[in-house]
Formats: sequence, C-alpha cells, structure tokens
Amino acid sequence: MIVHMRTHSGEKPHRCNQCTKRFSQSSALKSHMRNHTDRKPYKCDQCRKRFTRKCHLKIHMRTHTGEKPYKCDQCTKRFSQRSTLKAHMRTHSGEKPYKCDQCTKRFGRKCILKKHMRTHSGEKPYRCDQCTMRFQRKCDLEIHLRTHSGEKPYKCDQCTKGFSLKGTLNIHMRTHSGEKPYKCDQCTKGFSMKCVLKIHLRTHSGEKPYRCDQCTMRFSQNGHLKRHMRTHSVEKSYKCDQCTMRFSQSSALKSHMRTHTGEKPYKCDQCTKRFSQRSALKVHMRTHSGEKPYKCDQCTKRFGRKCILKKHMRTHSGEKPYRCDQCTKRFQRKCDLEIHLRTHSGEKPYKCDQCTKGFSLKGTLNIHMRTHSGEKPYRCDQCTKGFSMKCVLKIHLRTHSGEKPYRCDQCTMRFSQKGHLKRHMRTHSVEKSYKCDQCTMRFSQNGHLKTHMRTHTGKKPYRCDQCTKRFSQSSALKSHMRNHTDRKPYKCDQCTKRFSQRGNLKTHMMTHSGEKPYRCDQCTKRFSQRGTLKTHMMTHSGEKPYKCDQCTKRFQRKCDLKIHLRTHSGEKPCVCLQCNASYSDPSNLRVHMLKHTLRRGSGTL
Repeated sequence: MIVHMRTHSGEKPHRCNQCTKRFSQSSALKSHMRNHTDRKPYKCDQCRKRFTRKCHLKIHMRTHTGEKPYKCDQCTKRFSQRSTLKAHMRTHSGEKPYKCDQCTKRFGRKCILKKHMRTHSGEKPYRCDQCTMRFQRKCDLEIHLRTHSGEKPYKCDQCTKGFSLKGTLNIHMRTHSGEKPYKCDQCTKGFSMKCVLKIHLRTHSGEKPYRCDQCTMRFSQNGHLKRHMRTHSVEKSYKCDQCTMRFSQSSALKSHMRTHTGEKPYKCDQCTKRFSQRSALKVHMRTHSGEKPYKCDQCTKRFGRKCILKKHMRTHSGEKPYRCDQCTKRFQRKCDLEIHLRTHSGEKPYKCDQCTKGFSLKGTLNIHMRTHSGEKPYRCDQCTKGFSMKCVLKIHLRTHSGEKPYRCDQCTMRFSQKGHLKRHMRTHSVEKSYKCDQCTMRFSQNGHLKTHMRTHTGKKPYRCDQCTKRFSQSSALKSHMRNHTDRKPYKCDQCTKRFSQRGNLKTHMMTHSGEKPYRCDQCTKRFSQRGTLKTHMMTHSGEKPYKCDQCTKRFQRKCDLKIHLRTHSGEKPCVCLQCNASYSDPSNLRVHMLKHTLRRGSGTL
C-alpha cells in the first residue's frame, strides 16, 4: 500500500549513487544499477541477446514467437509492445506531440523527430565501410551498400529483371501494366515516369535548359540539342545573293529572301496586317484571341509568343546572350546592346537645342536639360537636399543608411562611392618590399609575409579544442568554431539562408545579383568565385597538378583524378536505377539514363 501511494505523491526515496535518477521502488533501483555495471542476467534461449530486466526479455521473446497481444481497436493491426500500440494510435487521432524546435513540423514518434533533426544539423551517422559516403538514415546506407554488392532483391514477376530499390521496380511494372500516374495539368497526356512529365511540361512553359555553345539557340531536351549541333558541322550550300547569310536547306533560304523582297504572302483575316512567314501569322492571331499559351514557371505571367517568354525568363536567370564584340559586356536585350555600341562608335543622335552637346541616349539628354532649367526633381526624404539625377540621390542616401556596396578585391574595405574605391586601390599599389623566397608573392608588411609562409611550411599553430583540426590563421579558427556551436550570424536579406562565414554569404549573394567579379584575362569568361577562375586558368596554361600514381596521366581537377582512378580499381559506383548497367563516371550514367527517358518519351508521345 505504501509503495502504491508513491505513484500519487510522486515520492522517489531510492536514489542511484552513480547518477541523478531516483525511483519509487527498490527493485526498480536494483534493475537500473545494472545499466552501470553492464550486468545482463536475463538471456534469450533462442539467440545470444541478454537483458538487464526480465520484462525486457519477455518482450523480446515475442520476436521469436510472433505473439502480438496488443490490438488496435480502430483497425486490424496488432503489436508486440504496448508502447508501439500507443505510437500507432496517433496515426488515427492525428496527435503529434514531438515538435521540432527549428521549424514548424511535428511528429507522432520521438525516433522520427530524432531522424528529422539531422536535416537541420547535417549529421550523417551511418558511414559506408567500403567508400567515404555517409547517410542520415540506416535504410539509406543499406540501399547504398547494394551498389557495392550488386544485390538486387526486388524481382519483376513478369520478366527476369531485378532491381536494388522497390521504387524502381514499381516504375518498371508500369511498362507491363501500361499505368501512367503522372498527368499533365495543362493537357490530357499521362506518363509512367515523373522525369518524362517534367520534360513534357517544358512544351507548355517554354523552358529550354540546354543551350548551344556556338549560337544562341536553346532546347528543352538534350537529344534535340545534339541534333541541332549537326547544323554547325554540316555544309551550308545555299547562299543568299544579297547578304552573307548561308543556309543548309533551300526552304530556309526561300523564307530568308522575303526579308529582302518585302514579300508577305500570309494575310490576317481580322485586320490588314500581312506576314512573310506562316508562323508569324499564327503568333499574331493570338493578339485577336487573347490566347497566351506560354507561362512562366517562376511567376504568374503568361505570354502570347515564345520569344517574349524567353526574354522574360532572363529576368529570373540573369542570362545575357547579347555580347559586345568590342568589349566583354553582355546584355539581356538586343536594343540594350545597340545603345551600348554607340559608346564605341561615338554616335550621339540626341542634340541639346540650347548648347552644342550631343548624347547617345534620349534619357541622358532629358537629364542634361535640367542643367539649363535648374530642375531638381529627386528629393531626399531624410533631409532637404534635392538632385537633378536619380543616381546622385541614390549615392547621397548611403550617407544616411551607411550602405557601402563597393568592395576592394584585395582587402575587406568597402565604400559608398566607386570613386572612393579607386582612390583606396592606390594604397595597394605601393612598394611591396617583403618577398616570399618560395614563390613570386610580395607583401607590404612583414606580418603578411609571415602568415603567407605558412602556406608553404604547412604550419598551423591555431588548434580547435573540440576536434583535431588546425589552422594557419586565427580568423580561420574563429570561423571554424561556429561549426561546433551551429551559429550562423550572417543572414541573406533576399532569402532565408544563413551562413557561418561572411565570405560564404558574399559568394551566395552573387546567385541573386548575377555578379561575376573574377574575370579571365585571357578570354571573356567571368566567374563568381576565385577558386573557379583558378581552375579555369589551367585550361589556358595547360597545368595539370593532379597526377595518377598508377600511370602517367595528369588532371586539372581533383575530381577528374578520382574518376580516372576507377579505371585502375575497376570501381563502378554509378549504377542505373532502371537496369543493371554501372559506370565509373557519373556523366556516362547521365547519358545512359537519357536513353531510358527518350525511349519512354517516344513511346508515349
């Protein structure tokens, strides 16, 4: 009776002398003490497992007998443990007591919350003992191990094929059943694979991710790009006798000749307009019907012409296909390129009627006219100043906000005006009397040379006290320590991402701005990261620092060497999920997978 009353009072007089736990019964303390001594007196007579408590052995025995005494009163399922039944009942009640403290998700079981937390921490506790790959879930590791063993436990009961994943078998079974679960929401077509539906949707959205590197053409499928590439290699025997254009087909030349003759045989039956090509008439008819079949997949806008959607998509992608042939600048629109070319030709068609000045842009003339009228339409909302140009007001506002968008690429200094940055850059051009005796680098300060020398000696005096890593600079150690605390103080103001280092945030911001500050001085290419430029420069110098230790081949990138080494080891980790083909190079696997996609696509279209 006294022991029972403790369940109401909460009294726990029996305390463990090795930890802080307390118990209401001495027998419970006795069982608990076995966790410290590692004594497990209760042994299963059917396997080698041992247990500290008799009740745990009793529950375990049900795995051998198959006994499931706990039945769900809402469905037919049965369970061997009361706790498992309790967790199952939440699938009926919808109760999710375990909440993630980093996002809004909730879970019915504590173990599922634990697995979910790894998506935030990045923890991957399950490691493959045959390669370097790690996984968040044990089941993912088990699936991955099949790429090494070649095991394919899921067999098709209608043919001889086997698969390492149950999902891949399910997709394969649709080739027998004819099932097409992936439906296009813009037309009536259905597909057996989600990836084929994705390709099909591009016919509605106008998306063309595959770009020709020899012209401005883009394609929705890789196969179409390959077919197009042949037009660059074949002879163009049909030449226009009025300009320098050449064509591979006589019909293409015939259409082109109308641009010279002015012939427009295709007439709109709703207005007086005429067109030189049937496709142009078809597009024009949409202005009467209001039809806009081309939809942007990144916003709600729709367009009547594919080319207008294509131009609009550049506002999302940052693509600039129109390149100046006299400098490295690129533009999203052809008209912007035409305006820019006047800076090279010196053409100034817009003249001021009050002085002798001329301008290449009409807008620049309008701004200039304010110097005669004294007009200052742009007012600062934080002080009384007025400005004749919007850009001057923008610069002035930085004195209030403290914004400094111009960054020195040789140090961490930032400036509010470009002119201030130029003036600062002169401080980097002073004499650098401290020279490294192992490379060509020079420094203006002895301390900078001392830090640089560690890149040659490998000396790393700054050690992390939580792991084995060491660093050559104290600032690098400071940044590294955030990996242990999970502190990410640098937040992107355009999306929800956060970073532990300022440099990583700056690199990330270029994905929003499209900025590529690192330019190759031997060609027109630009890059958002210095490391990418460094790798690119090897294509000019021919440098190949990564050498195979089993043959004479060398490589520019470490990843290419890693793939090459598989030709010696015979390792082929890149396995096709739809057949038993395996490859050492992921690019070969991608080409192979396309064959499946195109084969299924041609069967459904």
